[in-house]
Amino acid sequence: MALLIRSARTSDIQAIRDLITPYVEERVLLGKELVVLYEATQEFLVAELDGRVVGAGALHIFWEDLAEIRTLVVDRTAQGHGIGHKLVSALIERGRTIGVWRIFCLTFEVDFFTRSGFTRMLDPGIDPDTYVELVRSPDEGVAEFLELQRVKQNTLGNTRMILHLDHDSSNGDAPRAQQGRFDDPADR
Repeated sequence: MALLIRSARTSDIQAIRDLITPYVEERVLLGKELVVLYEATQEFLVAELDGRVVGAGALHIFWEDLAEIRTLVVDRTAQGHGIGHKLVSALIERGRTIGVWRIFCLTFEVDFFTRSGFTRMLDPGIDPDTYVELVRSPDEGVAEFLELQRVKQNTLGNTRMILHLDHDSSNGDAPRAQQGRFDDPADR
């Protein structure tokens, strides 16, 4: 079995939609219109196993230092082989390359994301000026990150989690995963 993690192409979007559909029906993922998936093609990575798309995930930029891993999915027939972790690692690396310092996710899979360095997020840690700008975004993921009342009914009981990356803006180094930083005292 040859696994390849690569950037999505428009020709992958139907396969991504097919992967998402069962999870949407079970209320594990929020549904997305096909046009929204096509619009986000450049955000997606896919996991291809022997020529078949068996997993996908997207990195959506919120702000200068903030992104979200969203729509992370692995075909049930391919689970248990580390495909999800490889996708998350590749998305984190993409975030490092782009220059974000924090990566957010909204998930039921707390243990899975904890193994990738994420911690429960209690406070988004957004300064007031940035908050005002983010509130203007029509993106539901931003509203979920900020825990705005208008999306509470859509979060399905998921847990907000975050990964902090080291950042040294003085020399332009790409961020690195930061160890030992916790948002929830219970995670210490």
